[in-house]
Amino acid sequence: MATGRLGVGETLEALNAAVGPGSPVWFKETHARHLRVRDFLAPRSALQARFRDGQVPECVFRAVSCLQGPGVAPVLRCAPTPAGLSLQLQRPAVFEHVLGALASYATPAKPASPGPRVVLHCPALRCNSGTLRLSQLRAVLVADHLVRVLRAHGVRVCSVPPVRDPHMSTFLQKLRVEWPTASKSTSTETLRTCVLANLNGSKEATLPPGVLGRLCLKELVEQRGTAGYDPSIDHCLVTEDVLSVLSELQEAVRHWPEGGHPGPAGRPDAGVDDCVVIHVVSCEEAFQQQKLDLLWQKLDDRAPHKQKHLVCGPVKMAGVPGTQLTAPQYYRLRHAQVCEASALKHGGDLAQDPAWTETFDILSVATIKFEMLSTAPQSQGEWLLLFNSVLPFLDLLSQTVSLAGTPGLHIPVRTEMVCKFLVQLSMDFSSYYNRVHILGEPRPHLFGQMFARLQLLRAVREVFHTGLAMLGLPPLSHI
Repeated sequence: MATGRLGVGETLEALNAAVGPGSPVWFKETHARHLRVRDFLAPRSALQARFRDGQVPECVFRAVSCLQGPGVAPVLRCAPTPAGLSLQLQRPAVFEHVLGALASYATPAKPASPGPRVVLHCPALRCNSGTLRLSQLRAVLVADHLVRVLRAHGVRVCSVPPVRDPHMSTFLQKLRVEWPTASKSTSTETLRTCVLANLNGSKEATLPPGVLGRLCLKELVEQRGTAGYDPSIDHCLVTEDVLSVLSELQEAVRHWPEGGHPGPAGRPDAGVDDCVVIHVVSCEEAFQQQKLDLLWQKLDDRAPHKQKHLVCGPVKMAGVPGTQLTAPQYYRLRHAQVCEASALKHGGDLAQDPAWTETFDILSVATIKFEMLSTAPQSQGEWLLLFNSVLPFLDLLSQTVSLAGTPGLHIPVRTEMVCKFLVQLSMDFSSYYNRVHILGEPRPHLFGQMFARLQLLRAVREVFHTGLAMLGLPPLSHI
Protein backbone atom coordinates (compact mmCIF):
# COMPACT_ATOMS: atom_id res chain seq x y z
CA MET A 1 0.00 0.00 0.00
CA ALA A 2 1.30 3.47 -0.85
CA THR A 3 2.37 5.77 1.97
CA GLY A 4 1.54 9.47 2.23
CA ARG A 5 -1.43 11.19 0.65
CA LEU A 6 -2.78 9.47 -2.45
CA GLY A 7 -3.32 11.82 -5.37
CA VAL A 8 -5.15 11.69 -8.67
CA GLY A 9 -2.41 13.81 -10.26
CA GLU A 10 0.37 11.51 -8.98
CA THR A 11 -1.52 8.44 -10.22
CA LEU A 12 -2.09 9.95 -13.67
CA GLU A 13 1.55 10.99 -13.89
CA ALA A 14 2.70 7.46 -13.04
CA LEU A 15 0.25 5.93 -15.53
CA ASN A 16 1.49 8.12 -18.37
CA ALA A 17 5.12 7.48 -17.42
CA ALA A 18 4.46 3.74 -17.59
CA VAL A 19 3.20 4.12 -21.18
CA GLY A 20 6.42 5.88 -22.20
CA PRO A 21 7.43 9.30 -23.57
CA GLY A 22 4.84 11.28 -25.49
CA SER A 23 1.57 13.07 -24.93
CA PRO A 24 -0.59 11.95 -21.97
CA VAL A 25 -3.04 9.18 -22.84
CA TRP A 26 -4.78 8.51 -19.51
CA PHE A 27 -7.64 10.45 -17.96
CA LYS A 28 -9.71 10.09 -14.80
CA GLU A 29 -13.32 8.97 -15.15
CA THR A 30 -16.03 11.10 -13.54
CA HIS A 31 -19.38 9.76 -14.80
CA ALA A 32 -21.25 7.37 -12.54
CA ARG A 33 -22.00 4.92 -15.39
CA HIS A 34 -18.31 4.51 -16.26
CA LEU A 35 -17.18 4.39 -12.63
CA ARG A 36 -19.09 1.15 -12.21
CA VAL A 37 -16.36 -0.61 -14.17
CA ARG A 38 -13.28 1.63 -14.30
CA ASP A 39 -11.52 4.58 -12.66
CA PHE A 40 -9.06 5.57 -15.42
CA LEU A 41 -9.11 5.08 -19.18
CA ALA A 42 -6.55 5.30 -21.95
CA PRO A 43 -8.83 5.76 -25.02
CA ARG A 44 -8.31 3.49 -28.01
CA SER A 45 -7.68 6.47 -30.31
CA ALA A 46 -4.83 7.68 -28.09
CA LEU A 47 -3.32 4.19 -27.94
CA GLN A 48 -3.52 3.84 -31.74
CA ALA A 49 -1.62 7.10 -32.10
CA ARG A 50 1.06 5.88 -29.69
CA PHE A 51 1.39 2.19 -30.65
CA ARG A 52 1.13 0.39 -33.95
CA ASP A 53 -2.45 -0.89 -34.42
CA GLY A 54 -3.19 0.23 -30.87
CA GLN A 55 -1.55 -2.91 -29.45
CA VAL A 56 -0.05 -2.09 -26.05
CA PRO A 57 3.33 -3.86 -25.56
CA GLU A 58 3.37 -6.49 -22.83
CA CYS A 59 6.05 -4.62 -20.86
CA VAL A 60 3.86 -1.50 -20.77
CA PHE A 61 0.83 -3.53 -19.76
CA ARG A 62 2.77 -5.09 -16.87
CA ALA A 63 4.13 -1.71 -15.73
CA VAL A 64 0.61 -0.26 -15.62
CA SER A 65 -0.81 -3.29 -13.82
CA CYS A 66 1.91 -3.14 -11.12
CA LEU A 67 1.91 0.63 -10.73
CA GLN A 68 3.62 1.92 -7.58
CA GLY A 69 5.16 5.12 -6.28
CA PRO A 70 4.66 8.04 -3.87
CA GLY A 71 1.04 9.17 -3.89
CA VAL A 72 0.06 6.48 -6.44
CA ALA A 73 -3.17 4.65 -5.69
CA PRO A 74 -2.93 0.82 -5.76
CA VAL A 75 -4.18 -0.88 -8.94
CA LEU A 76 -6.59 -3.82 -8.87
CA ARG A 77 -6.66 -4.66 -12.55
CA CYS A 78 -5.95 -3.27 -16.00
CA ALA A 79 -7.67 -4.74 -19.05
CA PRO A 80 -8.19 -3.92 -22.75
CA THR A 81 -11.79 -3.00 -23.63
CA PRO A 82 -13.51 -1.70 -26.78
CA ALA A 83 -13.14 1.82 -25.36
CA GLY A 84 -9.42 1.41 -24.68
CA LEU A 85 -7.23 0.36 -21.77
CA SER A 86 -9.41 0.29 -18.64
CA LEU A 87 -7.97 0.47 -15.13
CA GLN A 88 -9.66 -0.03 -11.77
CA LEU A 89 -8.11 0.77 -8.39
CA GLN A 90 -8.16 -1.34 -5.24
CA ARG A 91 -11.13 0.56 -3.91
CA PRO A 92 -11.30 -0.95 -0.38
CA ALA A 93 -7.60 -0.13 0.11
CA VAL A 94 -8.11 3.44 -1.16
CA PHE A 95 -11.12 3.89 1.12
CA GLU A 96 -9.12 2.68 4.12
CA HIS A 97 -6.18 4.94 3.30
CA VAL A 98 -8.23 8.10 2.70
CA LEU A 99 -10.65 7.70 5.61
CA GLY A 100 -7.78 6.84 7.94
CA ALA A 101 -5.96 10.10 7.19
CA LEU A 102 -8.89 12.41 6.57
CA ALA A 103 -7.24 15.70 7.51
CA SER A 104 -4.61 15.36 4.80
CA TYR A 105 -7.32 15.17 2.12
CA ALA A 106 -9.76 17.84 3.34
CA THR A 107 -7.46 20.59 4.63
CA PRO A 108 -4.46 22.16 2.82
CA ALA A 109 -1.22 21.46 4.65
CA LYS A 110 0.56 24.39 6.27
CA PRO A 111 3.81 25.08 4.35
CA ALA A 112 7.07 24.57 6.20
CA SER A 113 8.42 27.97 5.11
CA PRO A 114 6.78 31.28 4.14
CA GLY A 115 5.40 31.28 0.62
CA PRO A 116 5.59 34.00 -2.05
CA ARG A 117 4.22 37.50 -1.49
CA VAL A 118 1.18 38.76 -3.36
CA VAL A 119 -0.35 42.23 -3.34
CA LEU A 120 -3.96 41.73 -4.38
CA HIS A 121 -5.45 44.97 -5.69
CA CYS A 122 -9.20 45.42 -6.22
CA PRO A 123 -9.95 48.99 -7.48
CA ALA A 124 -13.73 48.50 -7.09
CA LEU A 125 -13.32 48.84 -3.32
CA ARG A 126 -12.57 52.55 -3.74
CA CYS A 127 -16.22 53.08 -4.73
CA ASN A 128 -19.08 53.92 -2.43
CA SER A 129 -21.22 50.88 -1.71
CA GLY A 130 -24.33 52.62 -3.03
CA THR A 131 -22.81 53.00 -6.51
CA LEU A 132 -21.10 49.58 -6.73
CA ARG A 133 -22.08 47.93 -10.03
CA LEU A 134 -22.70 44.19 -10.35
CA SER A 135 -19.57 43.75 -12.48
CA GLN A 136 -17.57 45.44 -9.71
CA LEU A 137 -19.25 43.25 -7.10
CA ARG A 138 -18.08 40.23 -9.03
CA ALA A 139 -14.50 41.54 -8.96
CA VAL A 140 -14.75 42.03 -5.18
CA LEU A 141 -16.02 38.47 -4.63
CA VAL A 142 -13.34 37.05 -6.92
CA ALA A 143 -10.65 38.97 -5.03
CA ASP A 144 -11.94 37.73 -1.66
CA HIS A 145 -12.00 34.15 -2.95
CA LEU A 146 -8.43 34.47 -4.23
CA VAL A 147 -7.20 35.77 -0.88
CA ARG A 148 -8.63 32.70 0.87
CA VAL A 149 -7.29 30.19 -1.66
CA LEU A 150 -3.81 31.74 -1.80
CA ARG A 151 -3.50 31.92 1.98
CA ALA A 152 -4.66 28.31 2.27
CA HIS A 153 -1.58 27.41 0.20
CA GLY A 154 0.85 29.46 2.29
CA VAL A 155 0.99 32.55 0.09
CA ARG A 156 1.40 35.81 2.02
CA VAL A 157 -1.30 38.17 0.75
CA CYS A 158 -1.69 41.91 1.30
CA SER A 159 -5.10 43.23 0.20
CA VAL A 160 -5.43 46.78 -1.16
CA PRO A 161 -6.98 49.28 -1.10
CA PRO A 162 -8.06 49.50 2.54
CA VAL A 163 -11.76 50.32 2.65
CA ARG A 164 -12.48 53.91 3.71
CA ASP A 165 -16.25 54.16 3.17
CA PRO A 166 -18.01 52.91 6.34
CA HIS A 167 -21.07 51.91 4.31
CA MET A 168 -18.86 49.78 2.04
CA SER A 169 -17.30 48.17 5.11
CA THR A 170 -20.76 47.29 6.45
CA PHE A 171 -21.83 45.90 3.08
CA LEU A 172 -18.70 43.74 2.87
CA GLN A 173 -19.47 42.34 6.32
CA LYS A 174 -22.91 41.35 5.04
CA LEU A 175 -21.25 39.58 2.13
CA ARG A 176 -18.76 37.93 4.54
CA VAL A 177 -15.88 39.49 2.63
CA GLU A 178 -12.81 39.99 4.81
CA TRP A 179 -10.95 43.13 3.75
CA PRO A 180 -8.77 45.61 5.67
CA THR A 181 -10.08 49.05 6.54
CA ALA A 182 -8.10 52.28 6.30
CA SER A 183 -5.78 53.08 9.19
CA LYS A 184 -3.81 55.95 7.70
CA SER A 185 -3.42 57.86 4.45
CA THR A 186 -0.28 57.61 2.33
CA SER A 187 1.80 60.50 1.04
CA THR A 188 1.91 61.28 -2.68
CA GLU A 189 4.72 63.82 -2.45
CA THR A 190 7.46 61.61 -3.93
CA LEU A 191 5.28 60.53 -6.85
CA ARG A 192 4.23 64.13 -7.52
CA THR A 193 7.90 65.09 -7.73
CA CYS A 194 8.48 62.27 -10.25
CA VAL A 195 5.56 63.49 -12.35
CA LEU A 196 6.95 67.02 -12.48
CA ALA A 197 10.40 65.67 -13.36
CA ASN A 198 8.93 63.69 -16.26
CA LEU A 199 7.19 66.79 -17.52
CA ASN A 200 10.60 68.54 -17.69
CA GLY A 201 9.09 71.82 -16.62
CA SER A 202 6.70 71.98 -19.60
CA LYS A 203 3.06 72.81 -18.95
CA GLU A 204 0.05 72.40 -21.18
CA ALA A 205 -2.47 75.20 -21.25
CA THR A 206 -5.30 72.82 -22.19
CA LEU A 207 -5.11 70.49 -19.17
CA PRO A 208 -8.47 69.90 -17.44
CA PRO A 209 -8.88 71.25 -13.89
CA GLY A 210 -7.21 69.10 -11.25
CA VAL A 211 -4.82 67.41 -13.69
CA LEU A 212 -1.14 67.69 -12.78
CA GLY A 213 0.14 66.65 -16.17
CA ARG A 214 -0.14 64.36 -19.19
CA LEU A 215 2.51 61.62 -19.39
CA CYS A 216 3.23 59.56 -22.49
CA LEU A 217 3.00 55.77 -22.04
CA LYS A 218 3.34 54.79 -25.70
CA GLU A 219 7.03 53.93 -25.41
CA LEU A 220 6.40 51.59 -22.47
CA VAL A 221 3.56 49.86 -24.36
CA GLU A 222 5.87 49.28 -27.33
CA GLN A 223 8.64 47.94 -25.08
CA ARG A 224 6.19 45.44 -23.60
CA GLY A 225 4.48 44.66 -26.88
CA THR A 226 4.11 40.93 -26.20
CA ALA A 227 2.87 41.34 -22.62
CA GLY A 228 -0.76 41.96 -23.54
CA TYR A 229 -1.17 45.70 -22.96
CA ASP A 230 -3.73 47.45 -25.14
CA PRO A 231 -1.74 48.92 -28.10
CA SER A 232 -4.04 51.95 -28.22
CA ILE A 233 -2.73 53.25 -24.88
CA ASP A 234 -1.03 56.59 -25.54
CA HIS A 235 -1.13 59.10 -22.67
CA CYS A 236 -2.28 59.16 -19.07
CA LEU A 237 -3.72 62.17 -17.30
CA VAL A 238 -2.14 62.33 -13.84
CA THR A 239 -4.36 63.52 -10.97
CA GLU A 240 -4.06 63.43 -7.20
CA ASP A 241 -6.47 60.46 -7.16
CA VAL A 242 -4.21 58.54 -9.54
CA LEU A 243 -1.16 59.30 -7.40
CA SER A 244 -3.08 58.20 -4.30
CA VAL A 245 -3.78 54.80 -5.91
CA LEU A 246 -0.11 54.33 -6.83
CA SER A 247 0.97 55.45 -3.37
CA GLU A 248 -1.21 52.76 -1.76
CA LEU A 249 0.31 50.12 -4.01
CA GLN A 250 3.83 51.36 -3.25
CA GLU A 251 3.14 51.20 0.47
CA ALA A 252 1.79 47.67 0.21
CA VAL A 253 4.84 46.43 -1.70
CA ARG A 254 7.57 48.19 0.27
CA HIS A 255 6.17 48.16 3.79
CA TRP A 256 4.74 44.69 4.28
CA PRO A 257 1.99 44.73 6.95
CA GLU A 258 2.55 43.27 10.39
CA GLY A 259 2.63 39.48 10.31
CA GLY A 260 2.94 39.44 6.52
CA HIS A 261 6.72 39.12 6.34
CA PRO A 262 9.18 37.00 8.33
CA GLY A 263 11.40 40.02 8.99
CA PRO A 264 10.63 43.02 11.23
CA ALA A 265 7.05 44.20 10.86
CA GLY A 266 6.65 47.06 8.44
CA ARG A 267 10.27 46.87 7.30
CA PRO A 268 10.89 49.18 4.31
CA ASP A 269 11.84 47.59 1.01
CA ALA A 270 10.97 44.05 2.09
CA GLY A 271 11.84 43.16 -1.48
CA VAL A 272 9.96 43.86 -4.69
CA ASP A 273 11.54 41.10 -6.76
CA ASP A 274 9.73 38.32 -4.90
CA CYS A 275 6.39 40.16 -4.94
CA VAL A 276 3.56 39.63 -7.44
CA VAL A 277 0.86 42.28 -7.87
CA ILE A 278 -2.51 40.99 -9.06
CA HIS A 279 -5.03 43.61 -10.20
CA VAL A 280 -8.59 42.20 -10.02
CA VAL A 281 -10.76 44.49 -12.11
CA SER A 282 -14.15 44.57 -13.79
CA CYS A 283 -14.12 44.69 -17.58
CA GLU A 284 -15.03 48.41 -17.45
CA GLU A 285 -11.96 49.15 -15.31
CA ALA A 286 -9.46 47.05 -17.27
CA PHE A 287 -8.21 49.74 -19.68
CA GLN A 288 -7.66 52.35 -16.96
CA GLN A 289 -5.85 49.80 -14.77
CA GLN A 290 -3.42 49.03 -17.59
CA LYS A 291 -2.64 52.75 -17.77
CA LEU A 292 -2.04 52.91 -14.01
CA ASP A 293 0.15 49.81 -14.18
CA LEU A 294 2.35 51.42 -16.85
CA LEU A 295 2.36 54.80 -15.09
CA TRP A 296 3.61 53.12 -11.90
CA GLN A 297 6.47 51.56 -13.85
CA LYS A 298 7.28 54.90 -15.46
CA LEU A 299 7.38 56.87 -12.21
CA ASP A 300 8.90 54.23 -9.91
CA ASP A 301 11.96 52.25 -10.94
CA ARG A 302 11.34 49.91 -8.00
CA ALA A 303 7.81 48.99 -9.08
CA PRO A 304 7.35 45.18 -9.17
CA HIS A 305 8.10 43.62 -12.53
CA LYS A 306 5.52 40.89 -11.93
CA GLN A 307 2.13 42.52 -12.38
CA LYS A 308 -0.84 40.46 -13.51
CA HIS A 309 -4.35 41.53 -14.47
CA LEU A 310 -7.43 39.45 -13.75
CA VAL A 311 -10.33 40.91 -15.73
CA CYS A 312 -13.79 39.83 -14.57
CA GLY A 313 -16.35 39.68 -17.37
CA PRO A 314 -19.77 41.37 -17.34
CA VAL A 315 -22.53 40.00 -15.12
CA LYS A 316 -25.46 38.49 -17.00
CA MET A 317 -28.14 36.56 -15.12
CA ALA A 318 -31.74 35.72 -15.85
CA GLY A 319 -34.31 38.02 -14.30
CA VAL A 320 -31.80 40.64 -13.16
CA PRO A 321 -31.34 43.84 -15.21
CA GLY A 322 -27.60 44.03 -14.56
CA THR A 323 -27.15 47.55 -15.90
CA GLN A 324 -29.84 48.96 -13.58
CA LEU A 325 -29.26 47.29 -10.22
CA THR A 326 -26.55 48.37 -7.80
CA ALA A 327 -24.86 45.74 -5.64
CA PRO A 328 -26.89 46.60 -2.48
CA GLN A 329 -30.14 46.47 -4.49
CA TYR A 330 -29.11 43.08 -5.87
CA TYR A 331 -28.40 41.81 -2.34
CA ARG A 332 -31.83 42.99 -1.14
CA LEU A 333 -33.48 41.28 -4.11
CA ARG A 334 -31.80 37.92 -3.40
CA HIS A 335 -32.49 38.24 0.35
CA ALA A 336 -36.19 38.85 -0.31
CA GLN A 337 -36.30 35.81 -2.61
CA VAL A 338 -34.64 33.61 0.04
CA CYS A 339 -37.18 34.75 2.65
CA GLU A 340 -40.06 34.15 0.24
CA ALA A 341 -38.82 30.65 -0.61
CA SER A 342 -38.48 29.77 3.08
CA ALA A 343 -41.97 31.08 3.80
CA LEU A 344 -43.36 28.80 1.09
CA LYS A 345 -41.43 25.83 2.47
CA HIS A 346 -42.01 26.29 6.21
CA GLY A 347 -45.05 28.56 6.34
CA GLY A 348 -45.26 31.89 8.13
CA ASP A 349 -42.95 34.88 7.96
CA LEU A 350 -39.68 33.45 9.27
CA ALA A 351 -37.82 36.60 8.24
CA GLN A 352 -39.13 38.19 11.46
CA ASP A 353 -37.84 35.30 13.58
CA PRO A 354 -34.41 36.20 15.10
CA ALA A 355 -33.44 32.52 15.09
CA TRP A 356 -33.61 32.52 11.27
CA THR A 357 -32.00 35.92 10.62
CA GLU A 358 -28.42 34.66 10.25
CA THR A 359 -29.56 31.64 8.23
CA PHE A 360 -31.30 33.89 5.69
CA ASP A 361 -28.27 36.20 5.55
CA ILE A 362 -25.93 33.28 4.83
CA LEU A 363 -28.25 31.78 2.22
CA SER A 364 -28.53 35.15 0.46
CA VAL A 365 -24.75 35.58 0.37
CA ALA A 366 -24.27 31.97 -0.78
CA THR A 367 -26.76 32.52 -3.62
CA ILE A 368 -24.91 35.64 -4.74
CA LYS A 369 -21.44 34.09 -4.55
CA PHE A 370 -22.43 30.97 -6.46
CA GLU A 371 -24.13 33.09 -9.13
CA MET A 372 -21.13 35.37 -9.46
CA LEU A 373 -18.41 32.72 -9.39
CA SER A 374 -19.87 29.75 -11.23
CA THR A 375 -22.20 28.26 -13.79
CA ALA A 376 -24.53 25.37 -13.04
CA PRO A 377 -23.34 21.78 -13.77
CA GLN A 378 -24.95 18.32 -13.39
CA SER A 379 -24.29 14.45 -12.49
CA GLN A 380 -24.36 11.60 -9.57
CA GLY A 381 -22.63 7.30 -6.19
CA GLU A 382 -19.83 5.48 -2.08
CA TRP A 383 -16.93 5.31 -4.55
CA LEU A 384 -18.15 8.21 -6.64
CA LEU A 385 -18.19 10.45 -3.56
CA LEU A 386 -14.67 9.49 -2.55
CA PHE A 387 -13.09 9.30 -6.03
CA ASN A 388 -14.69 12.44 -7.49
CA SER A 389 -14.77 14.58 -4.36
CA VAL A 390 -12.58 13.71 -1.38
CA LEU A 391 -9.55 12.32 -3.23
CA PRO A 392 -9.02 15.17 -5.78
CA PHE A 393 -10.17 18.08 -3.56
CA LEU A 394 -6.79 19.57 -2.63
CA ASP A 395 -5.53 19.16 -6.20
CA LEU A 396 -8.55 21.18 -7.34
CA LEU A 397 -7.81 23.95 -4.84
CA SER A 398 -4.24 24.23 -6.10
CA GLN A 399 -5.51 24.60 -9.68
CA THR A 400 -7.72 27.61 -8.84
CA VAL A 401 -4.82 30.04 -9.24
CA SER A 402 -1.22 29.49 -10.28
CA LEU A 403 1.40 32.19 -9.72
CA ALA A 404 4.12 30.39 -11.68
CA GLY A 405 4.49 29.97 -15.43
CA THR A 406 1.93 32.53 -16.56
CA PRO A 407 3.48 34.62 -19.36
CA GLY A 408 2.01 37.92 -20.43
CA LEU A 409 -0.05 40.48 -18.59
CA HIS A 410 -3.10 38.46 -17.57
CA ILE A 411 -3.30 35.73 -14.94
CA PRO A 412 -5.64 32.75 -15.45
CA VAL A 413 -7.84 32.12 -12.42
CA ARG A 414 -10.48 29.37 -12.18
CA THR A 415 -12.88 30.74 -9.59
CA GLU A 416 -15.64 28.54 -10.95
CA MET A 417 -13.83 25.34 -9.99
CA VAL A 418 -14.67 25.43 -6.27
CA CYS A 419 -18.27 26.47 -6.95
CA LYS A 420 -18.82 23.75 -9.54
CA PHE A 421 -17.12 21.24 -7.28
CA LEU A 422 -19.37 22.07 -4.31
CA VAL A 423 -22.52 22.06 -6.42
CA GLN A 424 -21.57 18.69 -7.91
CA LEU A 425 -20.64 17.30 -4.51
CA SER A 426 -23.98 18.39 -3.04
CA MET A 427 -25.82 16.66 -5.90
CA ASP A 428 -23.76 13.48 -5.55
CA PHE A 429 -24.21 13.47 -1.78
CA SER A 430 -27.95 14.11 -2.02
CA SER A 431 -28.34 11.22 -4.47
CA TYR A 432 -26.26 8.93 -2.24
CA TYR A 433 -28.04 9.90 0.98
CA ASN A 434 -31.49 9.35 -0.56
CA ARG A 435 -30.54 5.87 -1.81
CA VAL A 436 -28.34 4.51 0.98
CA HIS A 437 -29.53 3.65 4.49
CA ILE A 438 -26.57 4.87 6.57
CA LEU A 439 -27.66 3.89 10.10
CA GLY A 440 -28.51 0.22 9.59
CA GLU A 441 -30.10 -2.21 11.97
CA PRO A 442 -28.16 -2.88 15.23
CA ARG A 443 -26.66 -6.16 14.05
CA PRO A 444 -22.96 -6.80 14.76
CA HIS A 445 -22.16 -7.98 11.25
CA LEU A 446 -23.39 -4.62 9.86
CA PHE A 447 -21.40 -2.42 12.24
CA GLY A 448 -18.27 -2.32 10.06
CA GLN A 449 -20.21 -1.12 7.02
CA MET A 450 -22.12 1.44 9.06
CA PHE A 451 -18.97 2.89 10.65
CA ALA A 452 -17.21 3.06 7.28
CA ARG A 453 -20.15 4.97 5.80
CA LEU A 454 -20.22 7.36 8.75
CA GLN A 455 -16.51 7.98 8.24
CA LEU A 456 -17.15 8.70 4.56
CA LEU A 457 -19.85 11.21 5.51
CA ARG A 458 -17.35 12.84 7.87
CA ALA A 459 -14.88 13.12 5.01
CA VAL A 460 -17.53 14.69 2.77
CA ARG A 461 -18.48 17.12 5.55
CA GLU A 462 -14.85 18.22 6.04
CA VAL A 463 -14.44 18.79 2.30
CA PHE A 464 -17.70 20.76 2.23
CA HIS A 465 -16.59 22.94 5.14
CA THR A 466 -13.17 23.64 3.66
CA GLY A 467 -14.66 24.42 0.25
CA LEU A 468 -17.22 26.81 1.75
CA ALA A 469 -14.46 28.49 3.76
CA MET A 470 -12.69 29.28 0.48
CA LEU A 471 -15.83 31.29 -0.39
CA GLY A 472 -16.09 32.89 3.05
CA LEU A 473 -19.27 30.94 3.84
CA PRO A 474 -19.94 29.18 7.16
CA PRO A 475 -21.77 25.82 7.12
CA LEU A 476 -25.43 25.76 8.17
CA SER A 477 -27.02 23.13 10.39
CA HIS A 478 -30.45 23.64 8.77
CA ILE A 479 -32.12 25.60 5.97
